[in-house]
Amino acid sequence: MSVRQIPAAVRRDTAVASAASAPYRPVQRSLRSIDVISTKQRVLETLHTYARSMQLAKTERHRLIESVVARKRVGTQFELLDALADAGCSVTQATISRDIRELGLEKTHDQFGRPRYVMPHAGRRGDPVEALNSVLAQFGRRVTPAGNIVVLQSELGAAPAIARALDELAHERVVGTLAGDDTVLVVALSERDARTLARELSGVLG
Repeated sequence: MSVRQIPAAVRRDTAVASAASAPYRPVQRSLRSIDVISTKQRVLETLHTYARSMQLAKTERHRLIESVVARKRVGTQFELLDALADAGCSVTQATISRDIRELGLEKTHDQFGRPRYVMPHAGRRGDPVEALNSVLAQFGRRVTPAGNIVVLQSELGAAPAIARALDELAHERVVGTLAGDDTVLVVALSERDARTLARELSGVLG
């Protein structure tokens, strides 16, 4: 019987059986490529994890914090944590709180009234009159005498800075100050002193 005489269905069955009986040859090259990619991915993830969890010595960390607060506005501990993490330094909030105390960072406000940390003016004490005039001109809003008390209203969050400036001035008419968020109560010796003090402070407001 010739090949032409073999039914087509039989020829198809024979071809399928031959293909099924062919030995299995795994694609070694593809598997090796996948393994190399997986290894490289693990290495990159390890390096990334190490970079983000880099621990700096206290001195280096303090230098980094000084650089961060000098270059950008950082107003909360969480913002400082994020800024340090962006720089590759991962620390806890407890560590940040301790660093802030040790560095003596002060909380002030920028020109828009937003809070920010600044370095203390170590080694140079500025003129207290100039400091008071500056903070009043920027953030003071209204001054009102009430008995022997002067009520000084300011932008939100600026009252503590104004009260501190008044305390450092050691004004002869001022007995003491009490600050909230946007109001400072300045206690004078008498009603007359309060009125005089109110006029002085009003003349500084911007």
